[in-house]
Formats: sequence, structure tokens, C-alpha cells
Amino acid sequence: MLKSYNIIDKYINNRLDVALCDIANYTRNQVKIAIKNGLVSINNKKITKPSTKLQYMDKVVLYIKEQNENENEKNIYNFKNNSKFDIKTIYEDEFILVLNKPNGLIIHQASTVREPTLVDWLKSKNISLSTLSGEVRYGIVHRLDKGTTGAMVVAKTNNAHENLSAQLQNKTMGRFYVAIIDKPLKNDIIINKPIGRDNKNRIKMSTSNPTRVSKTAFKKILVSNDETMEMVVCKLYTGRTHQIRAHLNFINRHIIGDFLYDYKGKYDKIHLHAFMLYLNHPTTGQRLTFKAQFDSEFKDFIKQNFNTRSDFEKVNDYDFDNMFDDIG
Repeated sequence: MLKSYNIIDKYINNRLDVALCDIANYTRNQVKIAIKNGLVSINNKKITKPSTKLQYMDKVVLYIKEQNENENEKNIYNFKNNSKFDIKTIYEDEFILVLNKPNGLIIHQASTVREPTLVDWLKSKNISLSTLSGEVRYGIVHRLDKGTTGAMVVAKTNNAHENLSAQLQNKTMGRFYVAIIDKPLKNDIIINKPIGRDNKNRIKMSTSNPTRVSKTAFKKILVSNDETMEMVVCKLYTGRTHQIRAHLNFINRHIIGDFLYDYKGKYDKIHLHAFMLYLNHPTTGQRLTFKAQFDSEFKDFIKQNFNTRSDFEKVNDYDFDNMFDDIG
């Protein structure tokens, strides 16, 4: 639904986000999310800064679909017999949906995407989804890379989306990852190194272009039987694109299967899994923790290359909240 407004005297020199809150009857955070996702224009020019000042008779257009507008959208994809859409639900209520994302699944459409995505699948299930991030990203509060598996939360209402986005900013929501790397760490380590787009390969992130503050901690867990690989737990203090992958590359370690970040081995599946997700429920405020179990490929890899006992099952017992306290 397009909503168009002509700015009158009352709003001259007001901030765009403040004025839209009053005009359109959305909360300020909802308006900020819409602006940052490119859903607001002034005089036919897309605006991405909430602080933009308004002038007399500016034409402001806001595009946020009402949630019931999603219901009648047709989906052109067939999801039957596609293993990428064998998606397990970890938790669901009327406000949020927590999923265990499979390997190979793209989260949402983009200009370079030519296949069905998680958002397409969610629409096909007629699941209520927030609309604050725009049509191609209904419900999406945070993402996982195509090759990364594990826990992610989807917002089913705009209020839930607003609340979860704020939690991402203030760090009350986050994830712990399990990765298998191609060379054991010497010690547990915290890497506090800014990253940005790699100067030679714009698909990659690199410490050679230090544009955004990035901090990751790595905890040693298990060394493989032949002592060439290691399972580590990763804690993100910031949420940059490819952060874990770029920081490991900085110390000459690589996730098994991650050829983009210079892995040289024989395995072609990226072994990075968002094992635990924590957040406060956006309505009740209750502290919630969700664990996403490894898929069969990940389990088989661990069984074949690590101790014969079910080490992957022991990950469930780790005290993720406190296991990084001794890393300084």
C-alpha cells in the first residue's frame, strides 16, 4: 500500500522520521526501519536517512503493506521434493517463528537470485509476516548466509519486528555458532579487527579494508582424530556480514568448505552452524533460548572425523552464556 503525503507548514524543517510518526501513525522505530530499508521517498527520490529535514510541499511516499495484504499473494514456486525446504520449526507463537535453516537456502530475493527463498516458502505457507523490511524481506529481522545452517527468528508482526530489531542493536538478542576449521587454534582468542568489502573481491569481507568495527571470540572445543581440524564455538560481539569467516581468514584459519575465504581442502559444504539463539520475547519480555540441532551431514562429518562417541550431542550441555568469561 502506497501512502502519499504533502508536507504542510506544521512539518517544515522537521525530521522525516518524526513527521511520519505523527502523519502516518507508526512508531518511530517502525518508521526508521522502513526508511533504512528504502521504503520512503521524497519527491520521487529514495531516502535512507531518518534525520532528513522536510520542506514545504515535499511529496513523501511511504510503502509499508498492511499485514493482511500478504494473504492473497500468489507464489510461483513448487517446494515439494526440495530438500532445501525441509525446514524444522523450533518454536512458534503468534508473534515469532524460530526455524532451523537448512544448508543451501537463500533468505530473500535479490537481483542476482534465480531460485526460491525462505521468504517465498513462508509466503506459500500463508504465515503472517511483518512488512517493515519491504516486500522481498517480509518477516526477516536477521539473515544467515546461504551455506550457513541453524537458528534464526522470523517476525510475524510489525511490533515484534520493531522490538527484535532493537534487541539486535542493544545486544540482548544474539547467536552462538559452531564451526569446524581446517587448523586448530593455538589458544582461545578474541579478534577485534574492523572489516569491510575486500578491495580485490567485492563479494568477500576483509580486514584489509577496515571500515566497520568487528569483534568475534573463538573457543576451542574438540580437535579431530588426525589433529588437522577443530570444532570451535564463535561468539559475535558485532553483527557484520561474513564476520566469522573474515576473522578466521585473518588468522589463517578457514571454515571447512568455505572456498570463498581460501579453504583449500576437499569438502564442499560449509561447516558453520548457528547453534544457539537467545532473545527476549517481543511481547512478554521473557528470556528465551533456542538450540538448533546439526543436520545429518554435519553429524556424519563429526562422527567420521572426531571421536567415535557422539560429541555433537555434548554441545547441548555447553554453558554458552558463560564459556567465554575466561577469554580476555
